Amino acid sequence: MLDPRKLLLLRELARRGTIAAVAEAVTFTPSAVSQQLSALEREAGVPLLERTGRTVTLTPAGHLLVEHAQAVLEQLERASAALAAVRGGPSGPLRIGAFPTAARVLLPGALAALTAAHPGLEPMVAEIDPADVSAALRAGELDVALVHDYDFVPPVTDAAIETEPLFSEPMYLTDRPSIADARDDAWIVNKPGTLCHTMAIRACQAAGFEPRVRHHIDDFDTILAFAAAGQGVALVPRLAATSPPPGVTLTRLPLSRRTLAAFRRGYGEHPAIRAAVAALRQSAL
Repeated sequence: MLDPRKLLLLRELARRGTIAAVAEAVTFTPSAVSQQLSALEREAGVPLLERTGRTVTLTPAGHLLVEHAQAVLEQLERASAALAAVRGGPSGPLRIGAFPTAARVLLPGALAALTAAHPGLEPMVAEIDPADVSAALRAGELDVALVHDYDFVPPVTDAAIETEPLFSEPMYLTDRPSIADARDDAWIVNKPGTLCHTMAIRACQAAGFEPRVRHHIDDFDTILAFAAAGQGVALVPRLAATSPPPGVTLTRLPLSRRTLAAFRRGYGEHPAIRAAVAALRQSAL
């Protein structure tokens, strides 16, 4: 019988590429991960890994087993959700991940409604960039998280994760009537590697120029403060644009950001997940 816990490690190796990365994600030592994967090979009866020095790659049998592992792990998530529904209403810890703007604007109201409706729930929030959500959900560090995608930036897909749309919001440009009019300006953008950064760069490229980036800042309130100080122009979503500082004008653009709830595939019918998604959607109205 194949051990689902070992299957999870194999799936993570296929996704992350190294045993060290898997160990860090699941808080094991690399030696423990290696031992578990070796045990899985013995259970499977065929080589799953090909080792060359410090490099480990999956064999064709390993890749085949990963495909089946995803189906097995999804069914286990469904079973866990079904059992939770049988036990009654939502209760216990609920680990929620959110990007900073949503944590500030949406979550206070959503958490108040959630705990009022379900006193047995214990929501625990951690700020996280959407780019890191997939790994945190797969590793079991989060139960549900808010992610987003933009025009010009297609959503990142992960077979282990499913999403449910919550709301869409327009994007705004500071102090210029259009992106094309800001080609000679300094720009304030988010840090490289974030979806927000990619969106800003590609929006400028679509307007026919490469932005001259002066500042890399993740917090949109700080971005708006820099814009008010004449440090550059920026793109900000509606959630961040409700109370711009004095002196900053905002032009609504034909661009959108979409926010979604993400959770492990098969886990979406868990009562706590359903309650959290409903509260988040209501808070966004």
